[in-house]
Amino acid sequence: MTITLGPGSTVMFTGDSITGSGRLEGELPLGSGYALRIAGEWGLRHPDRAVTWLNTGIAGNTVRDLEARWRTDVLDVRPDVVSILVGINDVGRPSYDPDGHAVSTQEYAAGHDRLLAPLAEAGAELVLIEPFLLPVRGGIEVGDVILDEEVRRRWRADLDPKIQAVRELARTHGAQLLAADGLFAQLAATTAPEYWTAAGVHPTPSGHAALAEGWLRLVA
Repeated sequence: MTITLGPGSTVMFTGDSITGSGRLEGELPLGSGYALRIAGEWGLRHPDRAVTWLNTGIAGNTVRDLEARWRTDVLDVRPDVVSILVGINDVGRPSYDPDGHAVSTQEYAAGHDRLLAPLAEAGAELVLIEPFLLPVRGGIEVGDVILDEEVRRRWRADLDPKIQAVRELARTHGAQLLAADGLFAQLAATTAPEYWTAAGVHPTPSGHAALAEGWLRLVA
């Protein structure tokens, strides 16, 4: 069953830099990524159903970071729909941040669950977007680490169980799931992964368009 957005609904996107997409550095409150594309496409399709779109994504955020600001940035707003994409920093942070805390799958899942529980209790509709990683070629600098094939293999081994945790949380909380990792894997099977993401992590304009299209399929 899809989510229904009625006139006057409020949708909150939150997460890390993939969601924020420069919103704090520019003049676009929704950033320049998939959240902006979703809002624009929805407005084109449904001029009779005005929706308030909000974005509180912040670059570098982990599940722990979201928890620290969840009350102010999300719960107090009382959105009708909350869309969450977080996880790649929970995987990658120990690789490029000497002070980074290695986040286990259990900790990641528990933190995610604490984010979702009060929203479900309040009756908000939920969209969970899987974190993803594409196998782009060569070594690319991300923070202070060169994201080469060896590092990417380590990230993938850590990411896969966290993706499974998101899928299980979606079932537990009755959330819509955007299986982004699988979506990008399918797209990259016939096109170079670099076409969809930079460094395997940050979507290109085409990648953001793919996320937006996938998200809109979950909403009526």
